[in-house]
Amino acid sequence: MEFRVFVEPQQGATYNDQLAVARTAEAAGYGAFFRSDHYAAMNTEGLPGPTDSWVTLGGIARETSTIRLGTLVTSATFRFPGPLAISVAEVDQMSGGRVELGLGAGWFEREHAAYAIPFPDVKTRFDRFEETLRIVVGLWETPVGSTFDFPGEHLTVTDSPALPKPVQTPRPPIVLGGAAKKRGAALAAELADEFNVPFVPADEARAAFGRIDAACEARGRDPRSIVRSAALVLCAGPDEPTIARRAAAIGREVSELRENGLAGSAAEIVDKLGAYADAGVTRVYLQILDQSDLEHIEWVAAEVMPQL
Repeated sequence: MEFRVFVEPQQGATYNDQLAVARTAEAAGYGAFFRSDHYAAMNTEGLPGPTDSWVTLGGIARETSTIRLGTLVTSATFRFPGPLAISVAEVDQMSGGRVELGLGAGWFEREHAAYAIPFPDVKTRFDRFEETLRIVVGLWETPVGSTFDFPGEHLTVTDSPALPKPVQTPRPPIVLGGAAKKRGAALAAELADEFNVPFVPADEARAAFGRIDAACEARGRDPRSIVRSAALVLCAGPDEPTIARRAAAIGREVSELRENGLAGSAAEIVDKLGAYADAGVTRVYLQILDQSDLEHIEWVAAEVMPQL
């Protein structure tokens, strides 16, 4: 199982905080540093304020060398697809080909109102998300010297030079996620390299992956060609006082975290991840909510990762 670090900077983190996490994760042997894409904090003041995901990842790309970088997930409501394709391709160039794009439809209405971002109804958001995904992929995969067109219902591309190109060919990996309902599963089966189930029990993950399998088989795609991943909040440590301290630092109860996340000793975490592995998960995103606690990241690398 591959371990990745996943942070929520809108809850309160500077660029330097995120860089420290990314460098610590890289040195400890994690596969990737991913961050959320939000502009408003949830249930906290979020000081000193949000940071932009792709600006941040561009900076981190130049100050790391091996760890992969990406988003869980970029909101399609935040960016037009052409500029998004350009930004991600540029960060891929800046990183030497280490970028992955997680993309979603957007859901947090308050941050849209707070920063003058239109927030249409659910169907329109999903329609625009699908068109955004198709446009980004189309721009990246269009051969140099050719042009790209896309006659969408909401978004139209006409005679685009489809530049610049990312380093990775034919494109950076695409991460989609959610509950794998009919339309989302079909889109993942067509265009995703990875499908992520966020913050759900192992049995729900198994069910979602079953729907992905069925969608792949309907398209004639090998279901094994899609990486299966899960995101889970982390609260671990060598003893109960340490675990309790880390839970308190993020405003959560240890008992709740044991039930809904990855909390407890190394043995507890290995046992719980075993259930996710049985469900098909080969990659786990550890949600680190206290970005000042770099020892937390190092402890998991030393005590849990070698067992999985």
